[in-house]
Amino acid sequence: MAAKGGIAIDPKLFTEEELERITRQYALELCQKNFIGPGIDVPAPDMGTGGREMAWILSTYEQFNPNEVNATACITGKPIEIGGIRGRTEATGLGVYYGIREFLRYPEVRAKTGLTEGIRGKTVSIQGFGNVGYWAAHFFANAGARIVAIGEYPFSVTNPAGIDVEDLQAYRTRNKGSFEGYSKGTVSAGSASVLEVDCDILIPAALERQIHYENAPRIKAKLIGEAANGPVTPRADEILLNNNKVIIPDMLLNAGGVTVSYFEWLKNLSHVRFGRINRAWEEASKDNMVAWVEEVSGKHTQPETRKNFVRGAKELDLVYSGLQDTMETASQEVAGVAKAYNVDYRTAALISASNKMATVHQLAGLRSGPVAKQ
Repeated sequence: MAAKGGIAIDPKLFTEEELERITRQYALELCQKNFIGPGIDVPAPDMGTGGREMAWILSTYEQFNPNEVNATACITGKPIEIGGIRGRTEATGLGVYYGIREFLRYPEVRAKTGLTEGIRGKTVSIQGFGNVGYWAAHFFANAGARIVAIGEYPFSVTNPAGIDVEDLQAYRTRNKGSFEGYSKGTVSAGSASVLEVDCDILIPAALERQIHYENAPRIKAKLIGEAANGPVTPRADEILLNNNKVIIPDMLLNAGGVTVSYFEWLKNLSHVRFGRINRAWEEASKDNMVAWVEEVSGKHTQPETRKNFVRGAKELDLVYSGLQDTMETASQEVAGVAKAYNVDYRTAALISASNKMATVHQLAGLRSGPVAKQ
């Protein structure tokens, strides 16, 4: 399973050497308590961490468990060079994109929001421009959406005509992580204002409890996709539902990261990169088929067209495919439960998960009620 834990510090206040010592000590404590391992708990990066920290944790685990052949599977979100998987960095943001796109296919969602199917032409506001927010903005923009507002502490940028996501990201990188002074939009203090922008889709991808009972009545977006963990408080959730908003809950929508972490875990346990075994065979098979069609038809395919057609799936292709299938299948299940029980999507997600756990318990012959005291 994917585990979560952390250290209550501000990483910006420490040097890289200090952060490495802190992280390694944390990993050592996990190892000593048997809290981490390929078959125990498998952490992944979250706020304030990334591939660098995951590499330190893996290294510490390997030192503590020198005979563990599956050591690389003790943690996910690692750099590619030490067992990471392609697509993990953008996985959560891409999962948000797949999930929202899928919900816009459902007639009941379109009827409630007044939105049409597909992403193209939709206006989107995003709070948070870290890993999740940036990649969500990237994929929505590439699909033809107009990103009208992006907030990242301590500033936000709005532009009704649309924000160039890549240009803003490049500017932020040059400007030491700040939007201050950006000239291709209106820059204002704080990031909460983007929550109240007039748009079709709102994606809170920052911290928890950003939409609360005070600002919930001012939310204008028709559909809210929870990319962050717990960005909407219970009182705000009730207000939004009463205002006829569609909310896609975090437990469903931001599952892309843990999904691809699972793929990375499988890769580490199998000790082989996805696509390595069958890619060349797949390309040869397709090439033979094209050659046969050319021979029968007497026509020849353009070299570039032929190259694209016969290309076998690489690891990234397979990861994207698996993530898309996972997000779409889960969305369909939740939407089906919501219809069957006439409930909102958050409640439907909880019902769906509870039903699955109950089924597993029944099939295993376990008690359905609380465990009796020994």
